[in-house]
Amino acid sequence: MLLNFLRLVESAQTRWRAITGAHLIALVRAGARFENGVLVKHEQATAA
Repeated sequence: MLLNFLRLVESAQTRWRAITGAHLIALVRAGARFENGVLVKHEQATAA
């Protein structure tokens, strides 16, 4: 039974897509916005 499970996991791993932007996860969690895969920098207006 364990052997069948290991074969299933190995088979699934061949179809999994690796996260190529793992370094961007912290930005997303901090609330950064991305449009079409590009980080959107918004300028903060300062009151005069």
